[in-house]
Amino acid sequence: MAKKRAKAGRDNAKRDVLRMLIVEARFYDDISDGLLRGARGVLDEAGVEYDSVSVPGSLEIPPAIAFAVEAARSRRRHYDGVVALGCVIRGETHHFEIVSNESARGLMALAVGKKLAIGNGILTVENEAQARARTGANKSNKGADAARAALAMARLQRDLKGR
Repeated sequence: MAKKRAKAGRDNAKRDVLRMLIVEARFYDDISDGLLRGARGVLDEAGVEYDSVSVPGSLEIPPAIAFAVEAARSRRRHYDGVVALGCVIRGETHHFEIVSNESARGLMALAVGKKLAIGNGILTVENEAQARARTGANKSNKGADAARAALAMARLQRDLKGR
């Protein structure tokens, strides 16, 4: 279910305010919460509007982005950028490589093919301790980094279009 969130108190015209989408995988709830906190903090501070949707795991992030972007366009709305959040922790099988590689490939295909500004905040780590170190309330929060990257790419795209 999509959750809408907008920063109040902005006098910008609707078309000047960036509109972002956060897609978060909930496979590891505690880690997802930290990533989401970081991303929301950056987007709130930037004063952008954003929607948020949750999916079961990192492999579901690229199709969810495609679904959301298409649905928004059919309603004559758009997203200026997307923040992808998730975590893949190495296990005993080859599954880690599949999920890590295919989620990254899917995001890159969307970024290039649909010309989307995407910040990749999908952690690929060896263990839970490494994941937690990247989701804290400090400068190493990768959810915050992904939001900053998505904002930078969205602004670049707008600048290059002359908007």
